[in-house]
Amino acid sequence: MSVFASLVGQLADLLQPLFGLSAAAAAIVLFTALVRLLVHPLSRAAARGQKARARLQPRIAELRRRYGRDPEKLQRALLDLHTREKVSPLAGILPSLFQLPAFFLLFSLFSNTTIGGRPNELLGHELFTAPLGGRWADALGDGGPLGGAGLVYAGLFAVVVAVAAFSYRLTKRSMAANAALTGAGAGAGSSSGRGGGTGKGAAEPVAVPGMGAVAKVMPFLSFFTLVTVAVVPLAAALYVVTSMAWGVVERAALHR
Repeated sequence: MSVFASLVGQLADLLQPLFGLSAAAAAIVLFTALVRLLVHPLSRAAARGQKARARLQPRIAELRRRYGRDPEKLQRALLDLHTREKVSPLAGILPSLFQLPAFFLLFSLFSNTTIGGRPNELLGHELFTAPLGGRWADALGDGGPLGGAGLVYAGLFAVVVAVAAFSYRLTKRSMAANAALTGAGAGAGSSSGRGGGTGKGAAEPVAVPGMGAVAKVMPFLSFFTLVTVAVVPLAAALYVVTSMAWGVVERAALHR
């Protein structure tokens, strides 16, 4: 961890002339941008995978109608479909997984008072008047929500709400597009059944257990970032907010 602390400290020294006491906070933003640039190829691959999965939705819906009463056959059929089309269902989570080490490093770095047996000098840095090692509870106890540190957190919360609202719109739009594709596939299957006279023996669509609840909750997931920002050290919260904003803009650009 001392190597990582040295990296953040060196970035802060470089940014000191521009940002003063908030140089370490600016270094964390820059570090976050570097991490996001490193995982950008994975984000592009995830976007391509999501578009490919969207194209597969009518065929997936057909498989669910055909094998909905037999979960084992359905699972095998879905796996075969994804294998043939070279689409990985896990591709979408890889960018987030690769960022976890950076987040936990920052969390640990700004949660410890010593590093390698020496005082953690990074804890003396601030974002405006809020210590980077402090939490929202500390800000409320030192000046309240309208104190200097409290206003810093109010600004972060406002950014999270704005970015989450934009993410909500993107998610709803994506889910609506997927639903339209699935509906189109279902309509085609139903009409062929009626037209060809084979609809009598066709299996009815079977709902996936829990998918309705997931569909309702998914657009709101970004708002839970407010909880993370409130409970982790400010340095880690700054990483989360910066990464979240980058991710939403990147997602909008990649899914145009």
